[in-house]
Amino acid sequence: MSVRIQRDWWSKSLAGVLLGLILGLVCSALFMQFAEVEPASVKVQLAMWMVAPIWLAVASGSYLFQTGKQAWVWLCGINLILVGLYLAASKL
Repeated sequence: MSVRIQRDWWSKSLAGVLLGLILGLVCSALFMQFAEVEPASVKVQLAMWMVAPIWLAVASGSYLFQTGKQAWVWLCGINLILVGLYLAASKL
C-alpha cells in the first residue's frame, strides 16, 4: 500500500506558517485595540500569549485546503480584511 504525497504541501505549509503568523499578530493587535481588560498587564499578557495558538491553528488548518493556491488566496483575504479593520480602528 503506497501513500501518495500531495504535490502542493510546500505551498500549503508556507501559507500556513507565514500568513498564520501575520494573522496571529493582527488578532493580537485587534485584541489590544478593543479589549477592556484591567489591569493593563493582564491585557498585555493575553495579547502576547494568544499569538502562538492562533498561529499553530492556522498552520495546522492550512492542510485542509484542496490546493496550495486556495490556502494562499483565503489566508491572504482574511489577513487583508483583518489588517484593514485594524487600520480603520486605529484611525478612530
